[in-house]
Amino acid sequence: MADGSYSNCTLCPRDCKVDRTKKAGYCGQTARIKAARAGLHMYEEPFISGKNGSGTVFFSGCSMKCVFCQNIELSRDNIGFEISEERLSEIFIEQQERGAHNVNLVTGTHFTPGIAKAIAMAKKKGLKIPVVWNSSGYEKRETLRMLEGLVDIWMPDFKTLSSEIGKKYFNAPDYPDFAKEALDYMVSVSKTKFENDMMKSGVIVRHLMMPGNLKDTKKVLEYLSGTYGDRIWISLMNQYTPISEMPFEELNRAVSEREYDRAVDYAIELGIEQCMIQEGGTVSDSFIPEFDGTGIIK
Repeated sequence: MADGSYSNCTLCPRDCKVDRTKKAGYCGQTARIKAARAGLHMYEEPFISGKNGSGTVFFSGCSMKCVFCQNIELSRDNIGFEISEERLSEIFIEQQERGAHNVNLVTGTHFTPGIAKAIAMAKKKGLKIPVVWNSSGYEKRETLRMLEGLVDIWMPDFKTLSSEIGKKYFNAPDYPDFAKEALDYMVSVSKTKFENDMMKSGVIVRHLMMPGNLKDTKKVLEYLSGTYGDRIWISLMNQYTPISEMPFEELNRAVSEREYDRAVDYAIELGIEQCMIQEGGTVSDSFIPEFDGTGIIK
């Protein structure tokens, strides 16, 4: 794929085939890169945020549109500011100058061709810190190939192994199939490397527990452990936060302490050692930054 794929867009598994040079696709975005915030973020995994923070860049739009999305202003309201690839490359350098441990690209799948160009530009300008691909996991191998040699740390979600859950909450019954294929590619092109307790390259797989779905979480842990072992790190997250107007009653609560403890116990039972867990105080909208253009507009 090249930039021309925007004119008949099949970058993500939605295959909407919209001419994004003229109008928005399923993701809610045109071919013009749009972002809402860039700055230091302290609430990622410890060896991503470190002491200085992770240099997050939040992109507008989303190909997933999960019913419980916390960043609804981005994923559905599509707020943000249009920028050029050149400006995006400058933003990456500015993150480095702020002291960020890495450049953290949040939900950029639908802008992959432009982001790949911007990373290449930034590296020519002196970008040295690792680049993190922070995604939903609902991605195509051929799209991810555009990032090979440019991304250092892959940090996809692995939301579910259930087609039923995928259909109900993401309108994506094929989510498990694409998530497996995407993760397999990421692991194949990456080797885990740490320096001074900070990850420099590798794969971190995030799984956000959903209330009432302990059985699915166990299956995800089994799959990740059995398939990849110590080639990946797992981030088992309990920070699911209900939003207003939730369409499904079972999602109108947080994950209980008992549910999460059972998931952690199961990870231990499976012998998973490279697993990060969360403790109390993570269910809060206080971790969601203001998407006001900070760091995007000069």
